[in-house]
Amino acid sequence: MALPNIFEVSNCDDLISRINLLKADTKPLWGKMSVDQMLCHCSLAFEQALGRNDLRPGGFMRFVMKTFFKSSMINDVPYKRNLPTAPFFIVADSKVFEDERKRLIGSMQEFSKLGVDHFDNLEQATLGELSSLEWSNLMYKHIDHHLRQFGV
Repeated sequence: MALPNIFEVSNCDDLISRINLLKADTKPLWGKMSVDQMLCHCSLAFEQALGRNDLRPGGFMRFVMKTFFKSSMINDVPYKRNLPTAPFFIVADSKVFEDERKRLIGSMQEFSKLGVDHFDNLEQATLGELSSLEWSNLMYKHIDHHLRQFGV
């Protein structure tokens, strides 16, 4: 089953509609993050893809991730509940919900607008070079996973 292509405006808009269903007091169905922390966490991933931060594991961990986990991160199978979060993507402090929602939506729209050609064969900080389809799957799976975590 193919995942929706996040580079298509309608699919990105569907994700944004789900984000807009969240409220500051929405509780997770699993995991430890609050909704504001989750929005920030997802923003960090999009900002990494956009080159706005240099969050990445060390060389050995990149090798392990690329060698043993890349295929499961970029395929079209949704992530399971309670997967561990990379330490550099953990958000420990509280955030302002509405600020984080706007930040995430803006980053998602920018990512989507850059499009297939921009991301095709672009290096991802942990997994190495990805095709645009792999980028789409990676980013869609991640945001979808967390939206499902919060019931939307």
